[in-house]
Amino acid sequence: MSAIGNRPFDVLQVGDEDRLVHTLTPEDFSLLATQAATMGAGLVDPAVAASRAFSIDAGQTGWASALMSALIAGRLPGTGSKLLRQTIETTTPARPGDVMTIVAKVTARVAEGRRVTIEVRATNQHGDLAMAGTAEVVAPKKATAAEPREDYVEEMREKGRRYRQLIEATRSMKPIRTAIVHPVDEASLRGAIEAAREELIEPVLIGPEKKIRQAAEAHGFDISSFEMVPTEHSHAAAAKAAELARAGKVEAVMKGALHTDELMHEVVGHEAGLRTSRRISHVFAIDAPAYPRALFITDAAVNIYPTLIDKRDIVQNAIDLVTALGIITPRVAILSAVETVSPEIRSTIDAAALCKMADRGQITGGILDGPLGFDNAVSLEAARTKGIVSPVAGQADILVVPDLEAGNMLAKQLVYLADAEMAGIVLGARVPIILTSRADNTIARLGSAAIALILARSRLARPPPSRT
Repeated sequence: MSAIGNRPFDVLQVGDEDRLVHTLTPEDFSLLATQAATMGAGLVDPAVAASRAFSIDAGQTGWASALMSALIAGRLPGTGSKLLRQTIETTTPARPGDVMTIVAKVTARVAEGRRVTIEVRATNQHGDLAMAGTAEVVAPKKATAAEPREDYVEEMREKGRRYRQLIEATRSMKPIRTAIVHPVDEASLRGAIEAAREELIEPVLIGPEKKIRQAAEAHGFDISSFEMVPTEHSHAAAAKAAELARAGKVEAVMKGALHTDELMHEVVGHEAGLRTSRRISHVFAIDAPAYPRALFITDAAVNIYPTLIDKRDIVQNAIDLVTALGIITPRVAILSAVETVSPEIRSTIDAAALCKMADRGQITGGILDGPLGFDNAVSLEAARTKGIVSPVAGQADILVVPDLEAGNMLAKQLVYLADAEMAGIVLGARVPIILTSRADNTIARLGSAAIALILARSRLARPPPSRT
């Protein structure tokens, strides 16, 4: 069982920051404060736990105080901290389903008494400031570790937990009318039926009617309430789905039992496709139980060997998606095999150029750094060992891979070796494209549908023109 560490006073610096992202549930408003107040010191749930040293006001600021305490007691400075005083002001009413991003930043440190001042701000999925607070704490003198509770570990390592949070965040949203392309097997029909049951989509089944009904009958599925658009074969189904999306008759497209290339050929067609001025790209939303935050990988499914200009749009698409999902100012790691710029390794040159493009406003909304190796992009310890000082290293939200081969292998390694789940979405088209795989289980398919719904209902459903 892995231990959770802290940051002693000697290693804390002004400007150090950390954060957590949490989707508020109805239970949070009654349980969050009491959970934070009663859990033992150092037993830190990144979403709700806090040290017993922090007193919690369970009134109007209960959720805010608990999340603030969770971040300070659990991460910055962490286990062994002692609260001296704190102030909290809530500015925007919070509701179940709101996705809160809470950021804590060290603004002052005084050696005498190891006193540290921390400012904390929480913003919701719309970017509205929901809470602002400050805390003065005594930072730990030395590094310590605490074993988390066994039931907490089981909860945090539950597969699909983040997808379930996304699904809960859609409860107030109207389902999106979705073209299911060539659903002639169990997996694609089951995905559509389950997503409809969760009120994420309204399926429109497109493909050979006889094959669709035979598949439904063979597996005991009731599809009588779904609209059917008959076509002769899979290619015609893909073309029809693109036509309906162009006409505004469906709000999303979901891949069924056909090859990705066959569907994407219709999506990217210059005359009859769903192109916008933004490069079309793909993002995997990875739920990796061992990683303390949601993780996104791009592009591992559409662009094989993207150019620098392609990568600009790939990065911007991912930032826009992650922001729509409630992570404000995501951290973007541009991956390569090494952390230094080398003319022999093209991906390091692209990484440096992308970071400069972000500095000049050609990429907006995120914090970029690269080139970074995978290890120091996701591990603070690895980054510190290599002496990398970066606001992204060790805490990346988005991993931008050099090419499709590297990204596809990385994503599948996480699934098969790290017990992760993988949902996918295509961005940059007129509507979200849900790319499913025969290997996807139900929760991954639901996660993809929830992402598409959130995206379609956000202002990002129609991507802005590419910046030049």
